[in-house]
Amino acid sequence: MAIAAPPIPLEPLLAVLDMAGVAVFAVSGALAAARIKQTIVTFAFFAAITGIGGGTLRDLLIGAPVFWVGRSDYLGICLVAAASVWLFKADRWRLNALLWFDALGLGAYSVLGAAKALSLGVPPLPAVGMGVLTASFGGIVRDLLAGEPSILLRREIYVSAAALGAGTYVGLTLLGLSLWPAAIIGAAAGFGLRGIAIATGLALPGYRDD
Repeated sequence: MAIAAPPIPLEPLLAVLDMAGVAVFAVSGALAAARIKQTIVTFAFFAAITGIGGGTLRDLLIGAPVFWVGRSDYLGICLVAAASVWLFKADRWRLNALLWFDALGLGAYSVLGAAKALSLGVPPLPAVGMGVLTASFGGIVRDLLAGEPSILLRREIYVSAAALGAGTYVGLTLLGLSLWPAAIIGAAAGFGLRGIAIATGLALPGYRDD
């Protein structure tokens, strides 16, 4: 019988990545509400569902306590993000802020999801899947609520970028690289691939029934 690897202590890493991922995803959720001219209450709801949605589903699936329940800081970050977008009218920025904030969140959360799964003894491949789920689920729900075409139904690279970030992190840790370098490289890989897709329109080929 194979002996499961002991859980990896990741508290400082998880705390930093968690806060960063929630913040940038919450901003992207509020920006989506701004694009469809919603109220401040909808800004807050979009920020929260985008910021904590992926992590909530991840924790439920791996049997961990849901990370934001019993704490005020995560929802507080979402509310601050919503208020900031509302007050500073961030939807008017020249750059497509929604896409770039979403890309930052994707990079951080793909690594976070994989790291937390590994720390709880989840095997490497399912841990990569948890990273992808953590990074993409909130954005999928955000798009559905905003009436936008789901990112899953578009050819542009998104889930693949999350898989690259999570897979890079898991692979590097299995090779013995320490946690912080592996996390930075993994997050940069996921963000970089998504950024290239945003800047150049890079997309995966679709199925052709020839």
